[in-house]
Amino acid sequence: MQFIRVTFFLLVLFAGAACFAQDVLYTDFDKFDYRSDEYAVAGMSGGKLYLYTCVSGSPQLNAYDDSMNKTATVLLDFFPAKIYHARFIAYPDKIIALYQALEGGRVVQYAALLDETGRLKNKPLELGSTKTGIFGATRSYFEQAISENRKSILIYSAEDKSDGVELECKWLDDNLTLIKKCRAVFKTDNRAEHGEVNIANDGTVFMAAYTTIGAHNYADRFWLLQLRQGANKFEPRELYLDDKFAANGAMKIDNQNAKVYFSGFYSDKKNGGFDGIVYASSGIGDSAVMQRKFIPFDRELLQVAGIRHHQHPFDDFSVKHLIVKNDGGFVLVSEMQYVTTRSTYTPGFGYYSFYSPYTNSTVHEYHYEDIMSLSYNKDGEREWSSFIPKQQYSQEDGGVFSSFGLLNSGGTLAYLFNDFNIHHSRIQLATVSPDGKSEVHGFTAEGNDYPDWVSKSAKQVSARSMIVPCFHKKQICFAKVQF
Repeated sequence: MQFIRVTFFLLVLFAGAACFAQDVLYTDFDKFDYRSDEYAVAGMSGGKLYLYTCVSGSPQLNAYDDSMNKTATVLLDFFPAKIYHARFIAYPDKIIALYQALEGGRVVQYAALLDETGRLKNKPLELGSTKTGIFGATRSYFEQAISENRKSILIYSAEDKSDGVELECKWLDDNLTLIKKCRAVFKTDNRAEHGEVNIANDGTVFMAAYTTIGAHNYADRFWLLQLRQGANKFEPRELYLDDKFAANGAMKIDNQNAKVYFSGFYSDKKNGGFDGIVYASSGIGDSAVMQRKFIPFDRELLQVAGIRHHQHPFDDFSVKHLIVKNDGGFVLVSEMQYVTTRSTYTPGFGYYSFYSPYTNSTVHEYHYEDIMSLSYNKDGEREWSSFIPKQQYSQEDGGVFSSFGLLNSGGTLAYLFNDFNIHHSRIQLATVSPDGKSEVHGFTAEGNDYPDWVSKSAKQVSARSMIVPCFHKKQICFAKVQF
Protein backbone atom coordinates (compact mmCIF):
# COMPACT_ATOMS: atom_id res chain seq x y z
CA MET A 1 0.00 0.00 0.00
CA GLN A 2 1.27 3.43 -0.91
CA PHE A 3 2.42 5.80 1.81
CA ILE A 4 -0.61 7.55 3.32
CA ARG A 5 -0.48 11.16 4.40
CA VAL A 6 -3.59 12.78 5.69
CA THR A 7 -3.61 16.39 6.88
CA PHE A 8 -6.18 17.53 9.39
CA PHE A 9 -6.54 21.02 10.81
CA LEU A 10 -7.60 21.00 14.47
CA LEU A 11 -8.22 24.18 16.42
CA VAL A 12 -6.51 23.83 19.79
CA LEU A 13 -5.98 26.27 22.66
CA PHE A 14 -2.50 26.25 24.15
CA ALA A 15 -1.72 28.58 27.06
CA GLY A 16 -4.73 30.70 26.22
CA ALA A 17 -3.71 31.36 22.61
CA ALA A 18 -5.42 29.84 19.59
CA CYS A 19 -3.27 27.80 17.24
CA PHE A 20 -3.72 24.95 14.78
CA ALA A 21 -2.52 21.42 15.11
CA GLN A 22 -0.05 20.52 12.40
CA ASP A 23 -0.09 17.51 10.11
CA VAL A 24 -1.44 14.14 11.18
CA LEU A 25 0.77 11.65 9.38
CA TYR A 26 0.29 7.92 8.95
CA THR A 27 2.90 5.25 8.38
CA ASP A 28 2.33 2.56 5.76
CA PHE A 29 0.11 -0.36 6.72
CA ASP A 30 1.75 -3.62 7.80
CA LYS A 31 0.16 -7.00 8.36
CA PHE A 32 -1.00 -7.46 11.94
CA ASP A 33 -3.41 -9.56 14.00
CA TYR A 34 -4.27 -7.63 17.14
CA ARG A 35 -5.29 -10.82 18.98
CA SER A 36 -1.90 -12.51 18.71
CA ASP A 37 0.71 -9.97 17.56
CA GLU A 38 2.44 -7.24 19.59
CA TYR A 39 3.34 -3.58 19.08
CA ALA A 40 5.00 -0.80 21.07
CA VAL A 41 6.08 2.79 20.54
CA ALA A 42 9.77 2.72 21.41
CA GLY A 43 10.35 6.47 21.06
CA MET A 44 12.92 8.86 19.60
CA SER A 45 16.60 7.96 19.25
CA GLY A 46 19.27 9.32 16.92
CA GLY A 47 16.74 11.71 15.41
CA LYS A 48 14.47 8.83 14.30
CA LEU A 49 11.19 7.48 15.65
CA TYR A 50 11.32 3.75 16.44
CA LEU A 51 8.22 1.55 16.42
CA TYR A 52 8.17 -2.11 17.44
CA THR A 53 6.05 -4.90 16.00
CA CYS A 54 6.14 -8.65 16.48
CA VAL A 55 4.06 -10.28 13.75
CA SER A 56 3.83 -14.08 13.55
CA GLY A 57 6.80 -14.38 15.91
CA SER A 58 9.10 -12.02 13.94
CA PRO A 59 10.12 -9.07 16.16
CA GLN A 60 11.52 -5.93 14.55
CA LEU A 61 12.14 -2.23 15.08
CA ASN A 62 11.19 0.14 12.27
CA ALA A 63 12.78 3.58 12.03
CA TYR A 64 10.83 6.59 10.67
CA ASP A 65 11.77 10.12 9.74
CA ASP A 66 9.80 13.27 10.62
CA SER A 67 7.39 12.61 7.74
CA MET A 68 6.72 9.05 9.00
CA ASN A 69 8.57 7.52 6.04
CA LYS A 70 10.21 4.23 6.97
CA THR A 71 13.99 4.56 6.69
CA ALA A 72 15.17 1.27 8.17
CA THR A 73 14.03 -2.07 9.55
CA VAL A 74 16.07 -3.80 12.26
CA LEU A 75 15.35 -7.48 12.83
CA LEU A 76 15.61 -8.31 16.52
CA ASP A 77 16.97 -11.77 15.78
CA PHE A 78 18.46 -12.10 19.27
CA PHE A 79 14.94 -12.26 20.75
CA PRO A 80 13.89 -15.79 21.79
CA ALA A 81 11.25 -17.54 19.73
CA LYS A 82 8.25 -16.79 21.95
CA ILE A 83 8.13 -13.19 23.14
CA TYR A 84 5.64 -12.59 25.91
CA HIS A 85 5.99 -8.86 26.56
CA ALA A 86 8.33 -6.12 25.26
CA ARG A 87 8.93 -2.55 26.37
CA PHE A 88 11.49 -0.01 25.18
CA ILE A 89 13.24 3.01 26.72
CA ALA A 90 14.56 5.46 24.13
CA TYR A 91 17.50 7.82 24.68
CA PRO A 92 19.14 10.25 22.24
CA ASP A 93 22.00 7.79 21.63
CA LYS A 94 20.63 4.35 22.54
CA ILE A 95 17.58 2.17 23.16
CA ILE A 96 16.99 -0.30 25.98
CA ALA A 97 14.76 -3.29 25.25
CA LEU A 98 13.06 -5.03 28.18
CA TYR A 99 11.32 -8.22 27.14
CA GLN A 100 9.92 -11.45 28.54
CA ALA A 101 10.10 -14.77 26.75
CA LEU A 102 8.39 -18.12 27.09
CA GLU A 103 11.02 -20.82 27.33
CA GLY A 104 9.62 -24.24 28.15
CA GLY A 105 7.53 -23.84 31.27
CA ARG A 106 9.25 -20.61 32.31
CA VAL A 107 8.90 -16.91 31.70
CA VAL A 108 12.33 -15.26 31.49
CA GLN A 109 12.96 -11.52 31.83
CA TYR A 110 15.71 -10.08 29.60
CA ALA A 111 17.23 -6.67 28.98
CA ALA A 112 19.26 -5.65 25.92
CA LEU A 113 21.20 -2.50 25.08
CA LEU A 114 20.89 -1.22 21.50
CA ASP A 115 22.63 1.70 19.81
CA GLU A 116 20.78 4.66 18.27
CA THR A 117 20.19 2.64 15.09
CA GLY A 118 18.60 -0.26 16.96
CA ARG A 119 21.63 -2.59 16.65
CA LEU A 120 22.53 -4.87 19.56
CA LYS A 121 25.59 -3.60 21.47
CA ASN A 122 26.15 -6.29 24.08
CA LYS A 123 24.90 -9.74 24.95
CA PRO A 124 21.37 -9.56 26.41
CA LEU A 125 21.17 -9.73 30.19
CA GLU A 126 18.97 -12.37 31.86
CA LEU A 127 17.34 -10.79 34.91
CA GLY A 128 15.17 -13.56 36.30
CA SER A 129 12.77 -16.37 35.56
CA THR A 130 9.70 -17.98 37.04
CA LYS A 131 7.59 -21.03 36.32
CA THR A 132 4.20 -20.65 34.68
CA GLY A 133 1.08 -22.48 35.79
CA ILE A 134 -0.50 -25.46 34.08
CA PHE A 135 -2.35 -23.10 31.74
CA GLY A 136 0.85 -21.40 30.60
CA ALA A 137 1.61 -17.68 30.82
CA THR A 138 -1.52 -15.91 32.01
CA ARG A 139 -0.16 -12.55 33.21
CA SER A 140 2.88 -10.29 33.25
CA TYR A 141 5.28 -12.01 35.65
CA PHE A 142 7.84 -9.20 35.77
CA GLU A 143 7.16 -5.46 35.85
CA GLN A 144 9.32 -2.42 35.24
CA ALA A 145 9.50 1.05 36.76
CA ILE A 146 11.54 3.78 35.07
CA SER A 147 12.71 6.97 36.76
CA GLU A 148 11.88 10.36 35.27
CA ASN A 149 15.45 10.92 34.05
CA ARG A 150 15.54 7.30 32.73
CA LYS A 151 18.81 6.62 34.58
CA SER A 152 17.30 4.26 37.16
CA ILE A 153 15.44 1.12 36.04
CA LEU A 154 13.67 -1.28 38.37
CA ILE A 155 12.77 -4.83 37.35
CA TYR A 156 10.46 -6.34 39.94
CA SER A 157 7.82 -8.87 40.84
CA ALA A 158 5.37 -8.24 43.67
CA GLU A 159 3.24 -10.82 45.45
CA ASP A 160 0.29 -10.30 47.78
CA LYS A 161 0.22 -12.59 50.79
CA SER A 162 -2.13 -13.36 53.65
CA ASP A 163 -0.07 -11.25 56.03
CA GLY A 164 1.54 -8.61 53.81
CA VAL A 165 3.28 -8.01 50.49
CA GLU A 166 6.62 -9.17 49.09
CA LEU A 167 8.79 -7.40 46.53
CA GLU A 168 11.71 -8.92 44.65
CA CYS A 169 13.60 -6.39 42.55
CA LYS A 170 16.77 -5.50 40.69
CA TRP A 171 18.15 -2.00 40.13
CA LEU A 172 19.83 -1.24 36.79
CA ASP A 173 21.40 1.93 35.44
CA ASP A 174 20.90 3.24 31.89
CA ASN A 175 23.81 1.10 30.65
CA LEU A 176 22.15 -2.04 32.06
CA THR A 177 24.71 -2.39 34.84
CA LEU A 178 23.17 -4.37 37.67
CA ILE A 179 23.43 -2.11 40.73
CA LYS A 180 21.73 -4.18 43.39
CA LYS A 181 19.05 -6.80 43.93
CA CYS A 182 16.92 -7.45 46.98
CA ARG A 183 13.85 -9.08 48.49
CA ALA A 184 11.77 -6.96 50.86
CA VAL A 185 8.70 -8.00 52.87
CA PHE A 186 6.05 -5.80 54.51
CA LYS A 187 3.94 -7.46 57.19
CA THR A 188 0.33 -6.55 58.02
CA ASP A 189 -2.33 -7.94 60.34
CA ASN A 190 -4.64 -8.84 57.43
CA ARG A 191 -4.26 -9.82 53.82
CA ALA A 192 -2.67 -6.92 51.94
CA GLU A 193 -2.55 -5.89 48.31
CA HIS A 194 0.12 -3.95 46.49
CA GLY A 195 -0.58 -1.05 44.17
CA GLU A 196 1.48 1.26 42.01
CA VAL A 197 5.30 1.06 42.05
CA ASN A 198 7.48 4.07 41.17
CA ILE A 199 11.18 4.84 41.28
CA ALA A 200 12.79 8.23 41.93
CA ASN A 201 15.82 9.57 40.10
CA ASP A 202 18.06 8.61 43.04
CA GLY A 203 16.85 5.00 42.87
CA THR A 204 14.46 5.16 45.83
CA VAL A 205 11.44 2.92 45.25
CA PHE A 206 7.90 3.64 46.44
CA MET A 207 5.17 1.02 46.46
CA ALA A 208 1.56 1.46 47.54
CA ALA A 209 0.13 -1.18 49.89
CA TYR A 210 -3.26 -1.44 51.52
CA THR A 211 -5.79 -3.70 53.19
CA THR A 212 -9.40 -3.73 52.05
CA ILE A 213 -12.85 -3.97 53.60
CA GLY A 214 -16.49 -4.02 52.52
CA ALA A 215 -18.32 -4.91 49.34
CA HIS A 216 -16.40 -2.33 47.26
CA ASN A 217 -12.95 -3.40 48.53
CA TYR A 218 -12.09 0.10 49.69
CA ALA A 219 -8.81 0.53 51.56
CA ASP A 220 -9.22 0.79 55.32
CA ARG A 221 -5.44 1.12 55.82
CA PHE A 222 -2.95 2.51 53.32
CA TRP A 223 0.83 2.82 53.21
CA LEU A 224 3.50 4.22 50.92
CA LEU A 225 6.43 1.83 51.31
CA GLN A 226 9.84 3.39 50.74
CA LEU A 227 12.75 1.17 49.70
CA ARG A 228 16.09 2.91 49.31
CA GLN A 229 18.34 1.73 46.50
CA GLY A 230 20.11 -1.43 47.59
CA ALA A 231 18.21 -1.79 50.86
CA ASN A 232 16.31 -4.96 51.79
CA LYS A 233 13.84 -3.46 54.25
CA PHE A 234 10.82 -1.24 53.62
CA GLU A 235 10.35 2.04 55.44
CA PRO A 236 6.54 2.26 55.75
CA ARG A 237 4.69 5.57 55.73
CA GLU A 238 1.08 5.14 56.74
CA LEU A 239 -1.57 7.42 55.33
CA TYR A 240 -3.94 7.61 58.28
CA LEU A 241 -7.50 7.61 56.93
CA ASP A 242 -9.33 8.77 60.09
CA ASP A 243 -12.16 6.25 59.71
CA LYS A 244 -12.46 7.01 56.01
CA PHE A 245 -11.93 4.59 53.15
CA ALA A 246 -9.73 5.22 50.10
CA ALA A 247 -9.96 3.95 46.52
CA ASN A 248 -8.66 4.50 42.98
CA GLY A 249 -5.46 6.34 43.81
CA ALA A 250 -2.37 7.39 41.85
CA MET A 251 1.19 8.21 42.88
CA LYS A 252 3.56 10.86 41.52
CA ILE A 253 7.23 11.52 42.32
CA ASP A 254 8.46 15.12 42.23
CA ASN A 255 12.21 14.68 41.75
CA GLN A 256 12.98 18.39 41.63
CA ASN A 257 11.60 18.96 45.13
CA ALA A 258 12.37 15.43 46.42
CA LYS A 259 8.76 14.64 47.32
CA VAL A 260 6.29 11.87 46.61
CA TYR A 261 2.55 12.49 46.25
CA PHE A 262 -0.57 10.36 46.37
CA SER A 263 -4.16 11.24 45.53
CA GLY A 264 -7.41 9.36 45.04
CA PHE A 265 -11.03 9.24 46.11
CA TYR A 266 -12.35 8.51 49.57
CA SER A 267 -15.67 7.47 51.09
CA ASP A 268 -17.02 8.14 54.57
CA LYS A 269 -18.57 4.65 54.59
CA LYS A 270 -17.01 1.30 53.74
CA ASN A 271 -19.86 0.52 51.33
CA GLY A 272 -20.77 4.08 50.40
CA GLY A 273 -20.17 6.28 47.39
CA PHE A 274 -17.20 8.61 46.96
CA ASP A 275 -17.39 11.72 49.13
CA GLY A 276 -14.21 13.54 48.22
CA ILE A 277 -10.51 13.48 47.39
CA VAL A 278 -7.58 12.48 49.59
CA TYR A 279 -4.22 14.13 48.87
CA ALA A 280 -0.97 13.27 50.64
CA SER A 281 2.72 14.08 50.31
CA SER A 282 6.01 13.15 51.93
CA GLY A 283 9.67 13.84 51.35
CA ILE A 284 11.92 11.31 49.65
CA GLY A 285 14.31 9.85 52.21
CA ASP A 286 12.62 11.64 55.11
CA SER A 287 10.93 10.14 58.15
CA ALA A 288 7.59 8.41 57.94
CA VAL A 289 5.60 11.62 58.45
CA MET A 290 3.01 12.28 55.74
CA GLN A 291 1.07 15.47 55.17
CA ARG A 292 -2.50 14.81 54.09
CA LYS A 293 -5.74 16.53 53.20
CA PHE A 294 -9.29 15.22 52.86
CA ILE A 295 -11.14 17.46 50.42
CA PRO A 296 -14.91 16.84 50.29
CA PHE A 297 -16.73 17.41 47.01
CA ASP A 298 -18.20 20.90 47.19
CA ARG A 299 -21.81 21.71 46.32
CA GLU A 300 -20.99 23.38 42.99
CA LEU A 301 -18.97 20.36 41.83
CA LEU A 302 -21.75 17.99 42.86
CA GLN A 303 -24.26 20.04 40.90
CA VAL A 304 -22.12 20.10 37.75
CA ALA A 305 -21.42 16.36 37.90
CA GLY A 306 -25.04 15.57 38.66
CA ILE A 307 -26.24 17.10 35.38
CA ARG A 308 -25.16 13.97 33.49
CA HIS A 309 -25.04 11.43 36.32
CA HIS A 310 -27.79 12.10 38.81
CA GLN A 311 -27.22 9.32 41.32
CA HIS A 312 -23.78 9.06 42.98
CA PRO A 313 -22.08 10.97 40.13
CA PHE A 314 -18.46 10.09 41.07
CA ASP A 315 -18.71 6.41 42.00
CA ASP A 316 -17.60 4.93 38.66
CA PHE A 317 -14.70 7.34 38.16
CA SER A 318 -11.19 5.87 38.19
CA VAL A 319 -8.04 7.98 38.60
CA LYS A 320 -5.85 7.93 35.48
CA HIS A 321 -3.30 10.70 36.04
CA LEU A 322 -1.97 12.79 38.94
CA ILE A 323 -0.28 16.00 37.76
CA VAL A 324 1.61 17.92 40.45
CA LYS A 325 1.97 21.67 39.89
CA ASN A 326 5.01 23.75 40.77
CA ASP A 327 3.22 25.50 43.64
CA GLY A 328 2.34 22.21 45.38
CA GLY A 329 -1.17 22.07 43.96
CA PHE A 330 -2.33 19.29 41.69
CA VAL A 331 -4.64 18.24 38.87
CA LEU A 332 -6.43 14.92 39.22
CA VAL A 333 -7.56 13.34 35.93
CA SER A 334 -10.12 10.55 36.11
CA GLU A 335 -12.49 8.71 33.80
CA MET A 336 -15.83 7.03 34.33
CA GLN A 337 -15.55 3.36 33.42
CA TYR A 338 -17.35 0.16 34.32
CA VAL A 339 -18.06 -3.32 32.96
CA THR A 340 -21.45 -5.02 32.74
CA THR A 341 -22.38 -8.53 31.66
CA ARG A 342 -25.51 -10.04 30.24
CA SER A 343 -26.51 -13.53 29.14
CA THR A 344 -27.98 -13.62 25.67
CA TYR A 345 -27.46 -15.30 22.33
CA THR A 346 -27.84 -11.97 20.51
CA PRO A 347 -24.95 -9.65 21.36
CA GLY A 348 -25.34 -5.91 20.89
CA PHE A 349 -23.11 -4.88 18.03
CA GLY A 350 -21.23 -1.60 17.82
CA TYR A 351 -19.02 0.15 15.28
CA TYR A 352 -15.96 -1.92 16.25
CA SER A 353 -17.78 -5.23 16.69
CA PHE A 354 -15.86 -6.88 13.84
CA TYR A 355 -12.75 -6.85 16.08
CA SER A 356 -14.50 -8.77 18.88
CA PRO A 357 -15.89 -12.16 17.82
CA TYR A 358 -18.86 -13.44 19.76
CA THR A 359 -18.03 -16.88 21.20
CA ASN A 360 -20.36 -17.63 24.10
CA SER A 361 -23.67 -16.71 25.67
CA THR A 362 -22.23 -14.27 28.23
CA VAL A 363 -21.49 -10.85 26.76
CA HIS A 364 -19.07 -8.49 28.52
CA GLU A 365 -19.94 -4.86 27.86
CA TYR A 366 -17.30 -2.14 28.35
CA HIS A 367 -18.39 1.40 29.20
CA TYR A 368 -16.00 4.36 29.12
CA GLU A 369 -17.65 7.70 29.69
CA ASP A 370 -16.84 11.25 30.87
CA ILE A 371 -13.32 12.54 31.60
CA MET A 372 -13.11 14.66 34.75
CA SER A 373 -10.19 17.00 35.51
CA LEU A 374 -10.05 18.68 38.91
CA SER A 375 -7.50 21.36 39.84
CA TYR A 376 -6.65 22.22 43.46
CA ASN A 377 -4.15 24.66 44.95
CA LYS A 378 -1.64 23.75 47.64
CA ASP A 379 -4.19 24.54 50.36
CA GLY A 380 -6.70 22.03 48.98
CA GLU A 381 -9.04 24.66 47.51
CA ARG A 382 -10.59 23.77 44.17
CA GLU A 383 -9.54 26.18 41.41
CA TRP A 384 -11.56 24.69 38.56
CA SER A 385 -13.22 21.57 37.26
CA SER A 386 -13.63 20.30 33.70
CA PHE A 387 -15.92 17.56 32.42
CA ILE A 388 -15.33 16.22 28.90
CA PRO A 389 -18.50 14.39 27.86
CA LYS A 390 -18.13 11.12 25.99
CA GLN A 391 -19.91 7.77 25.87
CA GLN A 392 -18.05 4.72 24.57
CA TYR A 393 -19.59 1.26 24.53
CA SER A 394 -18.21 -2.01 23.17
CA GLN A 395 -18.48 -5.75 23.67
CA GLU A 396 -15.95 -8.53 24.23
CA ASP A 397 -12.92 -6.43 23.26
CA GLY A 398 -11.59 -5.19 26.61
CA GLY A 399 -12.46 -1.65 25.54
CA VAL A 400 -9.47 -1.54 23.18
CA PHE A 401 -10.84 1.42 21.21
CA SER A 402 -12.26 3.21 24.25
CA SER A 403 -10.74 5.55 26.87
CA PHE A 404 -8.33 8.33 25.79
CA GLY A 405 -4.76 9.42 25.20
CA LEU A 406 -3.37 12.40 27.13
CA LEU A 407 -0.84 14.95 25.93
CA ASN A 408 0.46 17.31 28.62
CA SER A 409 2.18 20.33 27.10
CA GLY A 410 3.14 21.73 30.50
CA GLY A 411 0.09 24.00 30.51
CA THR A 412 -2.77 22.83 28.37
CA LEU A 413 -4.04 19.25 28.58
CA ALA A 414 -5.16 17.58 25.34
CA TYR A 415 -7.37 14.47 25.36
CA LEU A 416 -7.67 12.37 22.21
CA PHE A 417 -10.47 9.79 22.02
CA ASN A 418 -12.87 7.94 19.73
CA ASP A 419 -16.50 9.00 19.56
CA PHE A 420 -18.34 6.00 18.16
CA ASN A 421 -21.66 4.19 18.02
CA ILE A 422 -23.12 1.47 15.80
CA HIS A 423 -22.99 3.61 12.65
CA HIS A 424 -19.83 5.70 12.66
CA SER A 425 -16.62 6.66 14.44
CA ARG A 426 -14.75 9.94 14.60
CA ILE A 427 -11.73 11.21 16.46
CA GLN A 428 -12.36 13.90 19.05
CA LEU A 429 -9.77 16.24 20.56
CA ALA A 430 -10.65 18.00 23.80
CA THR A 431 -8.37 20.64 25.29
CA VAL A 432 -8.32 22.06 28.81
CA SER A 433 -6.45 25.34 29.28
CA PRO A 434 -4.52 26.25 32.47
CA ASP A 435 -7.57 28.13 33.77
CA GLY A 436 -9.88 25.14 33.24
CA LYS A 437 -11.63 26.24 30.05
CA SER A 438 -12.37 23.27 27.79
CA GLU A 439 -13.13 22.94 24.09
CA VAL A 440 -13.88 19.88 21.97
CA HIS A 441 -12.90 19.63 18.32
CA GLY A 442 -13.43 16.73 15.95
CA PHE A 443 -12.20 15.36 12.68
CA THR A 444 -13.75 12.46 10.84
CA ALA A 445 -12.24 9.01 10.42
CA GLU A 446 -15.19 7.21 8.90
CA GLY A 447 -15.38 4.12 6.71
CA ASN A 448 -12.72 1.64 5.68
CA ASP A 449 -10.55 4.28 4.02
CA TYR A 450 -9.32 5.36 7.47
CA PRO A 451 -7.73 3.22 10.20
CA ASP A 452 -9.25 2.74 13.64
CA TRP A 453 -7.33 4.61 16.31
CA VAL A 454 -6.29 2.99 19.61
CA SER A 455 -6.21 6.27 21.49
CA LYS A 456 -5.59 4.86 24.97
CA SER A 457 -2.30 3.34 23.74
CA ALA A 458 -1.06 6.71 22.44
CA LYS A 459 2.40 7.77 23.63
CA GLN A 460 3.68 11.32 23.95
CA VAL A 461 7.14 11.50 22.32
CA SER A 462 7.83 15.24 22.55
CA ALA A 463 6.35 18.37 24.12
CA ARG A 464 3.59 18.63 21.51
CA SER A 465 3.47 15.39 19.56
CA MET A 466 2.12 11.92 20.20
CA ILE A 467 2.07 8.59 18.38
CA VAL A 468 -1.19 6.64 18.11
CA PRO A 469 -1.40 2.96 17.03
CA CYS A 470 -4.14 2.31 14.46
CA PHE A 471 -5.79 -0.88 13.16
CA HIS A 472 -7.46 -1.55 9.83
CA LYS A 473 -8.84 -5.08 9.76
CA LYS A 474 -5.68 -7.27 9.85
CA GLN A 475 -3.25 -4.40 9.41
CA ILE A 476 -1.52 -1.87 11.64
CA CYS A 477 -0.17 1.62 11.12
CA PHE A 478 0.80 4.49 13.39
CA ALA A 479 -0.36 8.10 13.34
CA LYS A 480 1.77 11.04 14.46
CA VAL A 481 -0.24 14.00 15.75
CA GLN A 482 1.61 17.29 16.22
CA PHE A 483 0.03 20.15 18.12
